[in-house]
Amino acid sequence: MAVITYREALNQALAEEMERDDSVFLMGEEVAEYDGAYKVSKGLLDQFGERRVVDSPISELGFAGLGVGAAMVGLRPIIEFMTFNFSILALDQVLNSAAKMLYMSGGQISCPMVFRGPTGAALQLSAQHSQACEIWYVHAPGIKVVTPATPADAKGLLKASIRDNDPVAFMEGELLYNLKGEVPDPDDGDFIIPLGVADLKREGEHISIITHGKMVHVALQAASKLEKDGIEADVLDLRTLRPLDVDAILATVRKTNRAVYLEEGWPWGGVGSQIVSIIQDEAFDDLDAPVVRVTQADVPMPYAKNLEQIAKPSVDRVIAACNRVLYRNS
Repeated sequence: MAVITYREALNQALAEEMERDDSVFLMGEEVAEYDGAYKVSKGLLDQFGERRVVDSPISELGFAGLGVGAAMVGLRPIIEFMTFNFSILALDQVLNSAAKMLYMSGGQISCPMVFRGPTGAALQLSAQHSQACEIWYVHAPGIKVVTPATPADAKGLLKASIRDNDPVAFMEGELLYNLKGEVPDPDDGDFIIPLGVADLKREGEHISIITHGKMVHVALQAASKLEKDGIEADVLDLRTLRPLDVDAILATVRKTNRAVYLEEGWPWGGVGSQIVSIIQDEAFDDLDAPVVRVTQADVPMPYAKNLEQIAKPSVDRVIAACNRVLYRNS
């Protein structure tokens, strides 16, 4: 095991997969000469050359479409969006072409490719650069959605995503790149985490906090504070939203009989709406209280620092939701 950053874990995954498979290439804004906007592709241009690490124009629709075409003829593109907020400009290629190609071709043409980059709010980047984009991708059949929370998960899931024969939206928390954690050393063998398998990041018996991505760390902080009051929380990290590990969700709810869903996105039509529906359909008789969701405020993200802090999901809001589900005074 080695302690490395989330950024370095992604870089390792890219390098290992590009070394393993000549059909894998990386394209995006500033990924080559500048080593990537977040330095995830550092050193890859020198290692693999300009034919496999390609700087693109500022045209998300254009280079996403080029990637779709390359995937259709047998290559495995990794398309980096400088932020998933910019992927909105390419949704036609991602959702109408990549996600639907296998179905519309009767299984003849697949699109084995990865769309990756940061998602969610950072610090004072305002409304157009602070959106959690998961729900737009989760809504569409044909594309897988991955949201790693730790360096180890980032590496193992990215390697699995690159090898997958379906298109994958790989969403990295924008504030996680400097996060450090233990990751298996490359010399220890091929490290892959299969898509669709959740991970119980913390075990408890009183309540389940179900979440994904950057919010895993908010959930863990809330669980640590709840422990001081004698409340032990399961913290379930979904890791992938499509495919979704429904068995893991039901297992934790049936163990604790109470659940809070935490996500960075907006409440209206959010990922949590689907999770709550699954729990109510499959585990209603196991619940001792209604499921409560914690989300961003239902507003565009403010620029002002004090308003931004209020709009984001917080540890205090998670604790308050848990106390509500446990029928405790906050």
